[in-house]
This record gives sequence, structure tokens and C-alpha cells, in this order.
Amino acid sequence: MLKVGLTGGIGAGKSEVSRLLESYGAVLIDADKIAREVVEPGTPGLAAVVEAFGPEILDPEGALDRPKLGSIVFADADRLATLNAIVHPLVGARSMELEAATAPDAVVIHDVPLLAENKLSPLYDLVVVVDASPGTQLDRLVRLRAMAESEARARMAAQATREQRLAIADLVIDNDGPLEQLEPQVRKVWAELTERAAAPGRDSR
Repeated sequence: MLKVGLTGGIGAGKSEVSRLLESYGAVLIDADKIAREVVEPGTPGLAAVVEAFGPEILDPEGALDRPKLGSIVFADADRLATLNAIVHPLVGARSMELEAATAPDAVVIHDVPLLAENKLSPLYDLVVVVDASPGTQLDRLVRLRAMAESEARARMAAQATREQRLAIADLVIDNDGPLEQLEPQVRKVWAELTERAAAPGRDSR
């Protein structure tokens, strides 16, 4: 099994890269998706979040009101740290369960937005970073996701810097340009990942 950490700043295009890698045959373990699952109604995770932030972060149906919670935590580093301390261990445990259930010869892509922030690179055989300039990230968030510029800047500021992500990268996918330039790069990365997975006696971190 080759364990790959995939990360990138918000708006860098990491989701498109993970979609392409999965279409080529990778096993995708999506930390964002798991993070939603561990705070679904009735879960211990949601109970812990409500205890920390109060019932006002629930919608009328009793589910987590993500925009409301986001407006709280992305404006306050301490409250973001509180949320992460609740959710990240639950995500990590579930990710390991899913990884353990995969085939021994699989290329497993762990899609982890906060890989650099949480210093998780030692968990993987190699790290792939999807890179885009801050200007491109901001443009995509405002233009494509209809975020207010102030919210987009706050989300970006809450993450690692571009330099911090690139410092942990084994492979970099440049997604600063148009979408048609992305797929050939991802296919090249996939070829390298499958080659490494098949290499006899390869070393892990």
C-alpha cells in the first residue's frame, strides 16, 4: 500500500485533483467528508461541538449549521483550535479504519486540507501539494463560490501559508492556470504514484 497525503489551500483545486486520482484507480479517503460524518445528528462529535459552542450552532432540524459555525471559528483562532481539537481525532480514527479496509496493493489518497497545519506529513509515504497563488485562490473563492472577499481572506488566513505547504511537498501540482492544464499534470503524478507503489523494497517515511 502506498499512503499519499494530498493537500492544498482553499480554492487551490484539490477537490478536482482528488476526483481525477480516484477516477484513475486511487482509493480516496476524504477528510472533509469524514469531518461532516462525525458531526452528524446523534453522533458524539456533534454533542461535543454543541457543548463547546452552544445550541445556537444547530439549525432548526438539529443538524450543524455550518455557515454559522464557520463565521464563529474563522474569526477567532482560539475557537477554531477548540473545534479542531474535537473533530480532528475523530476524523483521524475513521480515516485509519477506512485505510485498514483497503487492498494491500492500493494507492490510498488521504485528502487532508489541514495536513500542513497539523504537521501530519510523517503519516504518509509522500505528500502531494496542489498549489495556486493567493491571488488565484481569492479570485476562485469570490467568483466561483460567491464568498464575500472578507470571508475568503479569513478562510485563507486560517490555513498554512503557501510556503509552509510547499515545504512539505514531495510532488507539486501547479493549478494556477486554467482547468485544461491540470489533467495532464495529475495523470503524470498518478503514473509516478503507481510506479512507487509497485517498486520492490520501497522505503516509507
